[in-house]
Amino acid sequence: MAYKLGLLGLGTVGTGTAQIILDSLGRHPLLQEIEIHRVGVRNLDKPRPVTFSADQLTTDLESIVTDPDIDIVVELLGGLEPARSLILTAISHGKHIVTANKAVISRYGNEIFDAANAKGVYVMLEAAVGGGIPVIQPLKESLGVNRIQSVMGIINGTTNYILTRMQTEGADFADVLADAQRLGYAEADPTADVDGLDAADKIAILASLAFAGRIKLEDVHCEGIRQISAADIAYAEKLGFRIKLLAIAKRQSSTENHAVDRLSIRVHPTLVPKTHPLASINGVYNAILIEGEPLGQVMFYGPGAGSGPTASAVVSDILTIAAILKTETEPIPHPLLSCTHQHYCAIAPMEELVTRFYTRFLTNDTPGVIGNLGTSFGNHGVSLESIVQIGMRDNQAEIVVVTHNVSEGNFLNALAEIRQLDAVISIPSVLRVL
Repeated sequence: MAYKLGLLGLGTVGTGTAQIILDSLGRHPLLQEIEIHRVGVRNLDKPRPVTFSADQLTTDLESIVTDPDIDIVVELLGGLEPARSLILTAISHGKHIVTANKAVISRYGNEIFDAANAKGVYVMLEAAVGGGIPVIQPLKESLGVNRIQSVMGIINGTTNYILTRMQTEGADFADVLADAQRLGYAEADPTADVDGLDAADKIAILASLAFAGRIKLEDVHCEGIRQISAADIAYAEKLGFRIKLLAIAKRQSSTENHAVDRLSIRVHPTLVPKTHPLASINGVYNAILIEGEPLGQVMFYGPGAGSGPTASAVVSDILTIAAILKTETEPIPHPLLSCTHQHYCAIAPMEELVTRFYTRFLTNDTPGVIGNLGTSFGNHGVSLESIVQIGMRDNQAEIVVVTHNVSEGNFLNALAEIRQLDAVISIPSVLRVL
């Protein structure tokens, strides 16, 4: 029996997906039972590396998601609409869904999964996070018996590429970004990547799976890397750190029966100790570090984007659905593969986050400045790990402070007091430390 696919989108990932399915030799034998029945495209005349008949190609995407012969709809359009509407229509017609669309899932996952559960179909999204890195299914299945404590990682290749080059070349953000755009590693509009929005979509999905609760995207604290300077990269290096854009979801507290009380969920640039596994993840690569009980730590590492890696994840989801259809006479949602949780995770406010901070000050070069900084920090219960005057920059003293663990609220109150000091000219950088 052949399982028929409706493929929405024949761009980079869609083409890679088609190429894997059409070239099944040496791959899993179940692939030979997968048939690309129809393909939805925007332009019928565009030259493509894969060939389909005129009967297979169409610009009428609605006709694909309502086609009674199609078993699985593979949505690779990207963007919010028409992707969301097409997914919901496909579900209403009893189609299983495979998607790589993290934006749709992070914003409309509740609506989509409710519809899928009601209809008894699957929505598979391995390719939505981490490209070809298998992390979604392990969270659902292999790691499901663990009490997950934290999920953190580098899950945006563009920002990791930029920060890696800033670190190795001593270059400034704007220069590396412009070069990354020229080389195709960054989009013409890099906002989603460099402002952390792409990573926020992905950590919302990972946190929902890891902690078995729904996540409101607006609850994810999000900061990007535009403010990172070559000076911060250099000072971090001297202090034994690398700066990475981390996405973090972590239990903040729990009750005695281990039910999740509140989560800290955030995306921001972070000073990572050089000895930490994530510090050595460079270039466009991604890595996700998961900690749970009783397993301990496990890290997933690999290419986080691109035609081949992402298509690999897409086709793995197609195979999973085909395997279920092959072995189940009644398509009852598999308890380890479907998303059935209904409650929303409680998110702790950032003011309650306890972490270390790195801060760089520019001040007048006058006696007592360091003492005044120490006094203001002490007034708000901020203990300092180190405070050093690095040197002079444009006739201003440059002072770098690293704190011990402190609540973010206390730290920000201390900064507010410090900004009122006559000797303090500016605070160019405030970064969290892992």
